[in-house]
Amino acid sequence: MIAEHVRDASATAVVFGFFASSWFGWAQEAPPRSWRPVLAVGSVLSLLTAVAGGVLTWHRWSDPTAFDADTSRTFGLVVGIEFGVAALGAGLLALRGRRGLIPVWVALVVGVHLFPVAALLDYPLIHVVAALVTAAALAAVPVARARAVPVSAAVGIGAGGVLLAAAVSSLVIALVGY
Repeated sequence: MIAEHVRDASATAVVFGFFASSWFGWAQEAPPRSWRPVLAVGSVLSLLTAVAGGVLTWHRWSDPTAFDADTSRTFGLVVGIEFGVAALGAGLLALRGRRGLIPVWVALVVGVHLFPVAALLDYPLIHVVAALVTAAALAAVPVARARAVPVSAAVGIGAGGVLLAAAVSSLVIALVGY
């Protein structure tokens, strides 16, 4: 479950922490009142994890990384495709009057895009995150209906929780420094 390079683990804590806070934020669109404290704590913990990962990444900036000219190009391509597919699907959902499903679509695209990222970085934890974010996206609509909550709350707390757990795990991995 560990990254080949410590710097990549700390940078993963930054990225996953930042995006976990984003998902917790999206979940705050109209959550049940009882969820608000959990979402607020999740947002704060996510940002604190991102900052801690950022400080550690900065201290380890000269350490080895999985990124070289080839992996950087491929990573950029994967992320570019992710953004394009997410935007296209969100636009189509908006045009069809299904704006409530946009967060589910975005989470699904994010989850699927993490599979090639995990392989590219040779970081097995990211495969687990990919599977769990994808599962959170697929479960969001049935969970939202069963619990009578907005879809954004269901997918946001699921994706945010997965990303926060992965960010904290990556931070611990980086701190241990294997």
